[in-house]
Amino acid sequence: MARRRVERVEHAEVLVVGGGAAGMSAALACDDRHVRLLVTGEPGGDGASALAQGGIAAALAADDSPRLHAADTLAAGGGLADPRAVEILTAAAGEAIRRLQGLGARFDVDARGRLALGREGAHGRSRIVHARGDATGAEISRALGSAVRSRPRVAVESGVTAHELIRRGGAVCGVLARDRHGAWVAFVAPAVVLCTGGIGRLYAETTNPPSASGDGLAMAARAGAALIDLEFVQFHPTALAVAGDPRPLLTEALRGAGALLVDGAGRRFLPEVDERAELAPRDVVARAIHQLLERGGRAYLDGRAAIGDAWPERFPSVFAICRRHALDPRRDLLPVSPAAHYHMGGVATGLTGRTSLPGLWAAGEVACTGVHGSNRLASNSLLECLVFGARAGEDAARSARLGRAPLVSSTDLEVPAADRRRPGLERRIRRLMTARVGVVRRAAPLRAALDELESLRGAAAAADRVGRNLWTVARLVSRAALERTESAGSHFRLDAAAPATAAGYRLALTLDPRSGAVGLERVPVGDVRRQVRR
Repeated sequence: MARRRVERVEHAEVLVVGGGAAGMSAALACDDRHVRLLVTGEPGGDGASALAQGGIAAALAADDSPRLHAADTLAAGGGLADPRAVEILTAAAGEAIRRLQGLGARFDVDARGRLALGREGAHGRSRIVHARGDATGAEISRALGSAVRSRPRVAVESGVTAHELIRRGGAVCGVLARDRHGAWVAFVAPAVVLCTGGIGRLYAETTNPPSASGDGLAMAARAGAALIDLEFVQFHPTALAVAGDPRPLLTEALRGAGALLVDGAGRRFLPEVDERAELAPRDVVARAIHQLLERGGRAYLDGRAAIGDAWPERFPSVFAICRRHALDPRRDLLPVSPAAHYHMGGVATGLTGRTSLPGLWAAGEVACTGVHGSNRLASNSLLECLVFGARAGEDAARSARLGRAPLVSSTDLEVPAADRRRPGLERRIRRLMTARVGVVRRAAPLRAALDELESLRGAAAAADRVGRNLWTVARLVSRAALERTESAGSHFRLDAAAPATAAGYRLALTLDPRSGAVGLERVPVGDVRRQVRR
């Protein structure tokens, strides 16, 4: 029988929730504070970071600069990225690479021993640093995980699932969680840093692991935190179109290496869509493939000429994936289709990860710093985790030195009444989001999605945390998508395709903790940081 009371209370100075690149970067940046790192598995094995095939964007070449990197990032963001956040991101990229090298990360080098720099979509220069061709996420997760385990002041709590934020006096002061044995535990700290990853499991077709069910976003929403840019969901254009959940990803670096996208007749179709063709931004490529498939066509990635017999050496992870599915990329065309990959929106944060709630920081995909705007530039996500994860950890540690968490007793806390897994509910949510809130959108399907989600309110209330969180986030994303009536980057409205630059606003949302009502506010692009604590 499930336990229905908090069995113990654990204390720390800083509590970091999530063991991906952002969470580990935050924990390492907490200096000499006593940190508890809550992870469902092991540090470096949590979430999507370790699965990342793409690299880390950094302006390291002689013909490149952080200013050029920032310009490409802002252009991909469609006028909705925060220029100051982008400036910080791109200026810190080189130091982030050097810091990883100092922790033992090994990156690919050229014949002269210098970092090899690749090219990916919408980048004007070759600036992508990779490890083992297409295993960058695994390598940085290894290096960060090893560093975390070596820090005596970082206590790793493995096998922990976070359920709700604990609030006292309007401030966040901890997390209600279950440990590996199913016992309810209150982890209490004056500073809590959410690094729980994205929302890809909201969709039936995704490249994300099962942990990407929007847990951190849902917890922050229920606590009343300001959220922003939730309508912007990036669909990676080249997921391998084979059976499986999650769908295998074919990295952007393949197109950077010259692989082409062709239709069923072997003809390239992207040059007719965008002059950058295969190197156009992800939203452009994903929509072109989606529309081809909607017309009954097929889309394939062709790397036979560009990569040829070098596949096993240059892209060993992708090559192994293909072989597991009885495909040989040296000889075969690879069937592809878009799949949910990354969420540009999240918990609204300032430049140090502070949210609208005292005591709460956020970093990585669960957060929205404004660096991505309406469409993320390839290989900026791992970089964001490294840069803003460290900034959030540093700021949380500074704050923890100045205050103490309120006293929390196990008898003060209520644990969730429902904990039954409801796979039928999860499947229904994922299917409706794919069908109605996907690559292209219209008002009527968006309203239908919201109506269906409302009909599932009772089922979600009786579900476990996964079903409850999926329902909460699906409702918020759908509401934001309906509210933005013009197209902007990854949010493409078939019924109103005017450019977002004409509007120049971002959507901030809040969820009333008592009534569940969704509040919306249109915020000028330059004013978003007013939503969060200074």
